[in-house]
Amino acid sequence: MIRARGFSLIEVLLATTLLAVGIGLAFATLRNATVATSRAEDLAQRNERLRAVQAFVRRQVEDALPLPIEPDDGTGTPVFFEAAEDELRLVAPMPGYLSRGGPHLQTFRLVREGRGLRLEFQHQQLTPDGPLENEREPEVLLDGIADGGFAFRTLDDNGKPGAWTPRWDAPQTMPRLVRLELRMADERASFPALVAAPRQAASLVAGWGGAPIDGYPQPGDTQ
Repeated sequence: MIRARGFSLIEVLLATTLLAVGIGLAFATLRNATVATSRAEDLAQRNERLRAVQAFVRRQVEDALPLPIEPDDGTGTPVFFEAAEDELRLVAPMPGYLSRGGPHLQTFRLVREGRGLRLEFQHQQLTPDGPLENEREPEVLLDGIADGGFAFRTLDDNGKPGAWTPRWDAPQTMPRLVRLELRMADERASFPALVAAPRQAASLVAGWGGAPIDGYPQPGDTQ
């Protein structure tokens, strides 16, 4: 009769240890894969957000209308476009899915947030008596911005492109080009420099040139 030989305690302990190590490695690999996938998804969503914001800003700037931001105050110099390095105010139509449509006073603003910046957007429906009071808080389009700003460019006296400037000192006209450069705090996220050209900038002459809108004075109107 052959007696079956069992495992010794040391062999059992060794096998258990190897099994535990294998399970630990498997869980660590799975956890790392999950973390990597989550980070990749977050980065993809972030980049998609950057592209969507860039497309939105570009469309609104390109569709800027030669309409006064405020009703004529009697000076005869209505303001069509106000801008600085950290703020941009213009009149443009809003997409129907975001509002009731029609011209809106739109404000893009870079706001300091801790050591960085965030890009906010606000819109107010425009009426002959001026923009309506906004009942909503500004929408945060982007956060996590390390630094950035707007810049503006128009034609010089010779009809050639002038230098970029961080301020727009001719609010009765529109710049030929608007640039927005942002550097994100997360170096993996990229916001390519946005350059947009207001389509109706060339038709707007200093002092007046606005398109018709009910309630506003029109070119050629007698006072």
